[in-house]
Amino acid sequence: MSRHLRKVIAAILIPFTAAVVVGLVVLWPGGVPSHKRTGVGFDRQTQQATVTRVVEVDCKSVNASSETPTGDTSTAEGSSAQQQSAGTCKKATVRVDTGKDKGRTFTEIVQPDQSRQLHEGEKVVAAYEPSAPKDLQYSVTDVNRKFPMALLAGIFAVAVVVVGRIRGVMALVALAVSFLLLNLFVLPAILQGSNPLLVAVVGSSAIMLIALYMCHGLSARTSVAVLGTLISLSLIGVLGSQFIGWAALTGNTDDNTGLIHGLYPHIDMSGLLLAGVIIGSLGVLDDVTVTQTSAVWELHEANPTMGWRGLYRAGIRIGRDHIASVVNTLVLAYAGAALPLLLLFSIAQSSVAAVADSELVAEEIVRTLVGSIGLVASVPVTTALAALVVAADRPAPAAAPAAAPGRGGKGRRRKR
Repeated sequence: MSRHLRKVIAAILIPFTAAVVVGLVVLWPGGVPSHKRTGVGFDRQTQQATVTRVVEVDCKSVNASSETPTGDTSTAEGSSAQQQSAGTCKKATVRVDTGKDKGRTFTEIVQPDQSRQLHEGEKVVAAYEPSAPKDLQYSVTDVNRKFPMALLAGIFAVAVVVVGRIRGVMALVALAVSFLLLNLFVLPAILQGSNPLLVAVVGSSAIMLIALYMCHGLSARTSVAVLGTLISLSLIGVLGSQFIGWAALTGNTDDNTGLIHGLYPHIDMSGLLLAGVIIGSLGVLDDVTVTQTSAVWELHEANPTMGWRGLYRAGIRIGRDHIASVVNTLVLAYAGAALPLLLLFSIAQSSVAAVADSELVAEEIVRTLVGSIGLVASVPVTTALAALVVAADRPAPAAAPAAAPGRGGKGRRRKR
């Protein structure tokens, strides 16, 4: 029985792995297609810069002389009413540190009510617009956050290695491979014009195979987790495709998706939305399937004589607790990401029905519920697979010892 089950799993996973490899080869992009920069949003030329000097000036005199550059709205924002208001502004001198204009300086006027204030010595990102007048070509668009982000990543890596040891090291390697696949395969292939859903399926499957086998080893336990993840991902793909179509979700709901559609109109934005649902669900699915598989294996170690029904019942009890926590985590994660949007609806005093019916929120609802259904389904599916495989390996019950000849029989006389 055990050998038969293992052959069935191998008969599914080996062709699946081969298909993923073929998909990677066929869909592998030749690189990101070039385009003419629009100068809007993320599609701008940027350089690294440093704030070298900050002085306080009178806002009235600055506005009267029209010294405020027409740069990014985050640092040169403000309505005509704000420009006429009195107060103390800041005039920052900024030095360009990279690019062909390295060493060049420009000034940036910061209004007192702006959310981002510039400070002397601060590292910033400057947007460059070559078609603008020379004194308005550069403007501060953001803060350079490389050091704190790198420091946080380093703390994370140390924590993972200290607690996880060799498993932690392998998890970090798998994480790096996942990022490489996303940046070298998934994103360029979509931009090149390949079907986003097909690219997401192939890319997420490759990430799943590499991450799970690299972190947990080539074993029957890992194969069961991979199979459970694959079945759940398939369910998410089918449900996501159906409900994105029924809800008429276009995937083009904000400035970023609008910019992508403008630069690459051949990209199927609804397919891109579905691809995001699949890739976003994969990380949580890995956690659930690996945990359920490990739980069943540990139950078997504790009681090797337990049958598959007992293993399934015990494993599903663990899984119910996991479902409750994971679904709640997933919903809160999406709610937290969409909190500014929810605040806007609250300010507008929109009803719950009106909020849920808007495409911006409906997109998140479909994403959350489809992913949650896949997570819920992964628990019984993976638990049942693990219980069947493990129970097939349980030892046969030991036979009762045969009675010794002459003991307890009628033919033996008691010694007096």
